[in-house]
Amino acid sequence: MKIQEVARRAGVSIATVSRTINNSSVVDPKTAKRVWKVVEELGYYPNSQARSLVSGKSRILGLIVSDITNPFFPELIKGFEDVAIHNGYEILVSSTDYDSARMAVCVRRMLERKVEGVAIMTSEMDKHLVDQLAHRNVPMVFLDVRPAGEGISHVEVDYAMGVNEAVEHLLSLGHRRIAFISGPLGLKSARIRRTAFLRALNRYGIDEDKRLVGEGDHTVDGGLNAMTRMLALGGLPTAVLASNDLTAIGTMRAVRRAGLSVPQDISVVGFDDIRLAEFTEPPLTTVRLPRNELAELAFGALIRNVDGQAKTRSGGKLETHLVIRESTCPARAPAVSER
Repeated sequence: MKIQEVARRAGVSIATVSRTINNSSVVDPKTAKRVWKVVEELGYYPNSQARSLVSGKSRILGLIVSDITNPFFPELIKGFEDVAIHNGYEILVSSTDYDSARMAVCVRRMLERKVEGVAIMTSEMDKHLVDQLAHRNVPMVFLDVRPAGEGISHVEVDYAMGVNEAVEHLLSLGHRRIAFISGPLGLKSARIRRTAFLRALNRYGIDEDKRLVGEGDHTVDGGLNAMTRMLALGGLPTAVLASNDLTAIGTMRAVRRAGLSVPQDISVVGFDDIRLAEFTEPPLTTVRLPRNELAELAFGALIRNVDGQAKTRSGGKLETHLVIRESTCPARAPAVSER
């Protein structure tokens, strides 16, 4: 089906059909309604490539994430796609798997498809790749990191807010030996969460016990291995705060494998509040990082750059809050130093 047939049946010119499909405000509403009725009746699909050649715009946005297997990111992708489609854009998704070489491939794909902007929702970034996009005047929005440049914005997550709420919750339950398992410390977001945890302990007069601060890799296996190592060192914690929910799930598995129970022996708190968190056994107490709000902030910041309307590099700051479920309970015994 061709655009000429749509125009003939609607009794309008080809240009009017084209303007209607491209949501031009110059088309009379009654005429536009008639055109859309014919489009639907005929099942007409405009040639997006031809449209982009005429308009000079692809109506495609790039979205780069770290790990497509982590449920946090598909939930973020869905939120970003929902708001993009609502605004007449498609998205091209790439996953870096925390690999700089793969990141380069992702950026090349974006340039080949002539995306109008790129949302880089990772905490790692290669300056050379940023320069490639900037050199071609491709607007960008970043998560956590703040590269400088024209057409570049960033969205911040207030990780410390949620970490503080989690620590205060555990302290209110009588926990004093609180452990922390971070993500890979090469990620800025992982370092921020770890620093927020240590500062929270210090604020309440609790000294850091290096045996109770481990490093994972934001996967279930990483949490399992980190917690297993921690348990082998002795001086068991009564509670553990994990840098993300997958790490927390691995932590719970390690606790059970050691013949202990969650939360009776060791309480566990996650971070992110992925959909799976409420279906673990027991349901996971965790810090909620709302993906839909993050997606909306990132999309809004990116579109303001695409349209040349950005007046500030800040795309906004996202709050995080604790969600209490069943993986935490009062500490079984009074706080006693086991050093």
